[in-house]
Parts: sequence; structure tokens; C-alpha cells
Amino acid sequence: MKPEDTNIAVLGAGSWGTALALHLGQQGYPVNLWVFEPDLAEEMADTRENARFLPGHRLPHNVVPSNHIDEVLQNRDVVVIVTPSHVIGPLARRLKPLLSGDPLIVNASKGLEEETLLTVSQVLRRELGDGAKLATLSGPTFAREVARQVPSTIVAASQNTVNTEAVQAIFTTEKFRVFTSSDPVGVEIGGSIKNVIAIAAGICDGLGLGHNTRAGLITRGLVEISRIGTAMGARPETFYGLSGLGDLILTCTGDLSRNRTVGLKLGQGQSLSQITAGMQTVAEGIKTVKSAFALKEKYGIQASIIEETYRVLYEEKSPANALEDLMRVQISNEFSGVRGIDAT
Repeated sequence: MKPEDTNIAVLGAGSWGTALALHLGQQGYPVNLWVFEPDLAEEMADTRENARFLPGHRLPHNVVPSNHIDEVLQNRDVVVIVTPSHVIGPLARRLKPLLSGDPLIVNASKGLEEETLLTVSQVLRRELGDGAKLATLSGPTFAREVARQVPSTIVAASQNTVNTEAVQAIFTTEKFRVFTSSDPVGVEIGGSIKNVIAIAAGICDGLGLGHNTRAGLITRGLVEISRIGTAMGARPETFYGLSGLGDLILTCTGDLSRNRTVGLKLGQGQSLSQITAGMQTVAEGIKTVKSAFALKEKYGIQASIIEETYRVLYEEKSPANALEDLMRVQISNEFSGVRGIDAT
């Protein structure tokens, strides 16, 4: 099928939503882009640019920004959701009666529902029903670099291979390579909790610690993500792929990472309220810290990095004291507690 015969809606015009709309539009797909802010929608329609969240990139003529979600969803074959994770439930309830036909729903958001600890796809399944065609798109991709067509790799995940192959066919280009996975839980847990570890990595950088510290934290953070994910039924190998290790490295080391920036400022002595007051875009890890800590407690998992990061953000523990306590944690076999890996 030709791109011009597949109509796509992208819900969310932050940096990532705009980058995906730009990417799809450049391939010839007709894209309706839902912009939450009415003034920004009008500005983007006039200037053909999202100067607020992704400046310097002109939208193709076939990308149509609009604040009216009913118009955006009309006669769409594919709906890509790129909104903050904490609004996914209300958004899904809003869009359910507006969907026409049987569109493919692609989740490109990262996070967990705080009240239920469900992944985004699980929330969408709850709200849209078991018959909904769902897939998740996740991996090491900064929006600005995708918009610049820097070579990038990402994963499409669903238990239904028809859905993942459809996402792969739609999104893949020579500069944007889409792999497939049948482990959506693992892909989403990796994409969500890596933001928590990125905050911790930023704290280490803010404290002026070295590369040794960061490398150790990233590696042990991956073990903590794996422990939680496998307890939820994910496959351990997923966390050593693009949506696990790949996304973790990017978010913990890249200067474009909002979550690492939050940690950096915490390590430099700013309070969480001071940091969030000056932020224009959401750092998903701030909310995900609570969910990751709750999952650790629910499954009885040792996850000291997640625990200490939670105490810094929500119990006003000093970063220096958190680091000191982290270094006192009893050490054991490197892979103990990760299901599916022989740690004997």
C-alpha cells in the first residue's frame, strides 16, 4: 500500500510527537497532528513549525496541526499516541467513541499509571477493549535527532505479529530502523524505568563523580529494571536490547535527556520544586520514580538505586547521603534476583 493511502493521526505535539509526525509526513503519509494547546495549534498551522517544542524543523504540507481531536481522528487508519503517560487513561476514554473503523493504535509514550502500576498498553487495553489493535514503539531515540534524520533504531512490540509488522512497514526508512518484539511488557518497563535510573545518573554527575560511578550505576540500574520486568512476566533478554540497555545508555548519558537533567540539578543542590517550576516539558521519570518504587515493594525486589532515588525526590534525602547509603548496600551475586538468568 502506498503511503498516501494510509491516513495517520498523531496525538500529542511535544517534541517526540512532532518528530514522529514530521518523520511520517516526509514519507508521504497524510498526518493529522493533535495539538493540546489551542494557541500552539494555531501558531503551527500558520508558521509550519513547532517553535515551542521542536524548533528549526518545518512541517511538510501533509502534516495538519489541529486542536480539535474529533477532526484529527476522522477516518484514520493508524493512531499514534504520544502524550504524557499520566493522561493516557482519560485520553483513551475520550477517543474511544471517536475512533472509526478498526485503526492500529501505536503507543509511543513511556511511563506507568501511578494508581494501578499498569503500562501504557495495558491502560489502553483496559479502556479500548480486548479487540483493539495495539503496538508499542520504544527505544533510544531523542526527538531532535530523529527530526534531523540521524540514523536511529527503535522497537515495535506487540503480542500480535501482524501489528508489529505493520508498524515496522510504516515507520522504517533508511535512517529509522524498526525492529520487532513480541514482549510489550518488557519493552514498556525498560522504556519507563530507565528514566528513573537516568535521574540517578544525573545526580551522580551533579555531585561531580566520575565515569566509573556512572558506568556502575547504569549497569546495576539495568539489573534492577530486569528484576522488576521479569517479575511482571517480561523476558530477560528484552532488557539487553534497544528498549532496555540501548535506551538506558542514551537517557543516562545524553545531554538532551530531560530526566538526566533533573538529576543533574538535584545533585547540584536544587530542589525538585525549583526544577519543575522551570521546566517546559515533562520529565516522565519524576512520576515514574513513585511507580518504580511501588513495583519494587509489591514484588519484594531489591532495587537500591530506585529506592534511594525515590527518597531524594520524595523524602528530601540529600543526594550525598543517598549515595553514601547506596554504597553500603550488601553485595551479592551479580545477577541474583533476575529471573531467567542462571546466577549460580
